[in-house]
This record gives sequence, structure tokens and C-alpha cells, in this order.
Amino acid sequence: MGFMNKQVFRLGFSLLLAFCLGFGSLVSPAMALRQEQKLVSEVWRIVNRSYLDETFNHQNWADVRQQVLKNPLPNYQAAYRAIQKMLKSLDDPFTRFLDPEQYRSLQVNTSGELTGVGLQIALNPQTGGLEVITPIEGSPAEKAGLRPRDRILKIEGLSTENLTLDEAATRMRGPVGSVVTLLIAREGKEDKEVILVRDRIELNPVVAELRLSPQGKPIGYLRLTQFNANAAMKLARAINSLEKKGAVAYILDLRNNPGGLLQAAIEVARQWLDSGTIVYTVNRQGIQGNFEAFGPPLTQDPLVILVNEGTASASEILAGALQDNKRAHLVGETTFGKGLIQSLFELSDGSGLAVTIAKYETPKHRDINKLGIKPDEVIPQKPITREQIGTEADSQYQVAMELLTKDSVVAGS
Repeated sequence: MGFMNKQVFRLGFSLLLAFCLGFGSLVSPAMALRQEQKLVSEVWRIVNRSYLDETFNHQNWADVRQQVLKNPLPNYQAAYRAIQKMLKSLDDPFTRFLDPEQYRSLQVNTSGELTGVGLQIALNPQTGGLEVITPIEGSPAEKAGLRPRDRILKIEGLSTENLTLDEAATRMRGPVGSVVTLLIAREGKEDKEVILVRDRIELNPVVAELRLSPQGKPIGYLRLTQFNANAAMKLARAINSLEKKGAVAYILDLRNNPGGLLQAAIEVARQWLDSGTIVYTVNRQGIQGNFEAFGPPLTQDPLVILVNEGTASASEILAGALQDNKRAHLVGETTFGKGLIQSLFELSDGSGLAVTIAKYETPKHRDINKLGIKPDEVIPQKPITREQIGTEADSQYQVAMELLTKDSVVAGS
């Protein structure tokens, strides 16, 4: 009996010891993780549960994390590099890490203020090259003549070939009054070095004027330069003011508007629509969400929207919504073609993570990513200066004005 008790005790002790060892093997690595390793794991988990592509660019996402954590991470800079390497494996330029300074800068940007050269940039999803979406109106970049689709080959002599989007943006930022030199490539032209003086850029997203057509018809002209936190409120005030002044039709100029906040685009669409779907969002499970207009609109007057290749992202959501609902006639050139939606996450150390969580489709289920939106009236235009926008030199504007002065033109025709 004593022998059996000893055996049971030994067996129980062995099981307890095995359990403790097993439990310890599960717990101790997590407990031993440094703050830098925890940050890498935090990013990995967010991407794991949120990223649009459930194949993670056809790789084992768990193995990616394991490989990254094998390497020593002695400080946060090493962790940031490891995170960037991990995200680069997704081959998605829009899913990106932002260090604390970059994250604060992005928050300021979407709030309506900007410091720097005034360039909206992107990595071309097909070539991986750094290119201009659009220069900000009134910015050093716009005054220097930079245009949508210009390729940025070098920043201060450094090739942009292996830079992330945020690394490139950081190198173009700096104190007001300081100088940065860019090497620019443009289709059909020789590469050109451009010297820019950094400045503080005031972002008023709305320009509004009441104009008369050649026939004396009062037309409300609205130019929306980006979808920041103030855009919907500013535009609503502008529309109400133009209505009181007697506007009977509108031109909404979205040319060179690089986008911004999804919610701002939805709120602006609701200002024009009585009802109907504004946009569908599709996540990695194929589940479709949708945003609807519920009326009443601020105006039902005829509307023409001006677009070009610098019209991107949230601008394309708005243009597609109003085109598919037959609320507006689109004039200009095919838009940029960014149909992916990112969500921004704040991380434990004050840095940030932008993750592609969904794609969007227009109300008629058009996927415009890399394709863009083709306008109803395709009107090519030679480059014009900021002062020539909305003048006789602006051929796209002139076509919009002609459409709105025709007696047969009504909203949505």
C-alpha cells in the first residue's frame, strides 16, 4: 500500500512538474518580452485581425512574426525597422508604420494644418516608385510647378527607390525656411532638379464663389482641395451661402484633391443626395458594409463635378457616388484609382499604424482601384497655373459651364 502511495505520489509529482514546465514554457517567453518586442507583437496582432488580404500576400503570417522576433531588438529604432520589414512583406504601400513624429504629423495634417513642401505623395502600386498625387494649392511644391504623376527619384541626392512612404515624407519635412532638393521625372521630359523652400501651409479645404455664365445664369463654383475634419462643415456653409445668393446650378471642382477622411467624403455626399447608397465597403471575409444618404440634400440644383488624374481616394468615393446615383455629370480626366480603405491605429509607444482593412465599391459595385473613374465627358487639358483655374484658360471648367447653361441640363442628366 505504501509502495502504491509512493508511486501515485511520484506520478502526481511528475504530472505536476510536467504541467509547471509546460505552463512555464507558455508563459515565460511572453513575460520575458522586452517593450520593443511587445510593440512588434502588437503590430502583428492588429494586421492579423484587420488586414484586407487574408493570405497576407501568400505567406504564413505567424512565421513572419517568429522570424522577426528571433533577431535582437535593443531599442525602439530597431523595433521600428523590424516592423517596417514585416509590413513590407505584405507588398502594400498603404499599410505602413508611422513613428511617433510621423503619427503626430499625420494627425495634424487631417486636422487641417500642414508644414513642409506641400506634396501629397504615394507609392505607385504597380511600379513601387514614389510619385506625386497632387501638390497642395499655394504650397512651395505647387509654386515650383510640380504636377500629379511626377516621379520623385531623389530627395537631397538620396534615391527614393528603397524608401517607404513615410521615410520619404520625413526627408521632405523640416523647419520653415529650410531648403530641400528633389530630382523629378516627368513623362516625355528630362529629369529635373527642383529646389523647394519649406513653409507653413494653411489648408482651407473650400473655395466658394458665385459666378455668372455668359448667359447671365448664377452658378455656384466650389473647389474642395481635401477631405479633412473641416471639409463637410465648410462645404455646407458655402452651399447655404451660395443658395441665399441665388445660385441655380453648381460646379464642384475635385481636381487634384488627393482625398482624406472617409467619413468626410460620406458627409459631403449626403449634402447632395436625397437617398441612395454612397459607397460599399468590402472586408476580407467579403462582407459588404454600406453607407446611405437619408436626405434632405442641401440643394437639388444641377451639378457638374470636375475631376482629373489627381482626384484620388475619398474624392473618388464622392465622384463615384454622385455619378452612379445620377446626381452629377463628371467632366475631365480619369481619376487616380485608389480604391482601398485604411484604418489608423495608435500604438502603445505613441507611434501609429495604417492598415488596409477594406476596399470600396461605388453604388454600382465598380471597383476602381488602379482603374479610376472615367468621367461622362472626357476633356484633356494642358497644364494651367493656379490663377487660371476657373477661367477661359481652363477648358474643363468651360465645358462644365456650357453644360449647366443648356436648358436641357438638369440634375443627374
